[in-house]
Amino acid sequence: MLNFELYNPTNLVFGKGQIEKLSTLVPKNAKILLAYGGGSIFKNGIYDQVIANLKGFEIVEFGGIEPNPRFETLMKAVDVIKAEKIDFILAVGGGSVIDGVKFISAAVNFDGNPIDILQKRILIKENAMPFGTVLTLPATGSEMNSGYVVTIEATQEKLSSGGSALFPQFSICDPTVIASLPKRQLENGVVDAYTHVMEQYLTYPTDAFLQDRIAEGILQTLIEVGPGVVKNPTDYTLASNFMWSCTMALNGLIQKGVPSDWATHMIGHELTALYEIDHARTLAIIGPSLYTVMFETKKEKLAQYGRRIFNLTGSDEEVAKEAINKTVEFFHTMGMDTKLSQYTEDYSKTADFIVKRFDERGWKGLGEKQLVTLDKVKSIVELSY
Repeated sequence: MLNFELYNPTNLVFGKGQIEKLSTLVPKNAKILLAYGGGSIFKNGIYDQVIANLKGFEIVEFGGIEPNPRFETLMKAVDVIKAEKIDFILAVGGGSVIDGVKFISAAVNFDGNPIDILQKRILIKENAMPFGTVLTLPATGSEMNSGYVVTIEATQEKLSSGGSALFPQFSICDPTVIASLPKRQLENGVVDAYTHVMEQYLTYPTDAFLQDRIAEGILQTLIEVGPGVVKNPTDYTLASNFMWSCTMALNGLIQKGVPSDWATHMIGHELTALYEIDHARTLAIIGPSLYTVMFETKKEKLAQYGRRIFNLTGSDEEVAKEAINKTVEFFHTMGMDTKLSQYTEDYSKTADFIVKRFDERGWKGLGEKQLVTLDKVKSIVELSY
């Protein structure tokens, strides 16, 4: 097992009706920026619940944070915070809203051009504006970690950053909120969480027995509840296990003591930036191709994954290859198309574009051993066509 430090100060408040605790979680006398997305919180009643439970607080609203939140939009929120002298942010939404609020939190007091936070991947370890969240869409785990991804519309870049000052102070997670979510968003949530686990698990053995078992438990739970929660999101057993799996997939726990990859995400982000493909669907496109191209470096863990998750038998080679096929089958069960050509006809130069962009950023080697070199990136993307 590798050396590690585990730090996670987020107060996670989980279960039915927990939004009623909101007024006790927000700092007393705080002036709040209420940040949300496209307005779904008005339709499902969450907005009314938030306002009712913040009676007595001064609130300034900021709506319109996009899926794949835009730097340009978030900087407008920074201007509002400065003009209105806001001192606390409440994110009400899914991963995109929460990610956006993390960037806003980082940018408000940043000494310099905030775009550098993204383009130079500057970690924010102090002087961030405090914020909390009310989760409305399980998927990203952003409610209990300090990372985020933001799109710069002007340059068509989707970039990630974070820092220890960017954990939410609290996150309210009520599984009943998923009842009104569209089927596509639920499908995305399951596959997003599944791939988060795979990025931290499907690397190479480091004798981290407990971390492997926890990761496998999350994968097995998502396979068990994923199809059902899409069909029946009002089932509290399914909804609660789905939501908690998404949080556990990326709250930092299963990443400790083991190597991690994230190349699937880095390549997938480019597909979203280029073609506006849903994040989870880019992961379903890229993941299986990456496992195939990087097969020799991942074979040992692929075989373990195949035996423990899908009960496969045979040699390591046979089980590892079939495990990739079983993963694709699961993605199809969750409503995912797994080839880029199923989303756009304009894909022929995608690999060259992504390789050029990674080269310009100095991203010469990604993955757990930095073996996902530019030639491998090209092969992975082309195999995904």
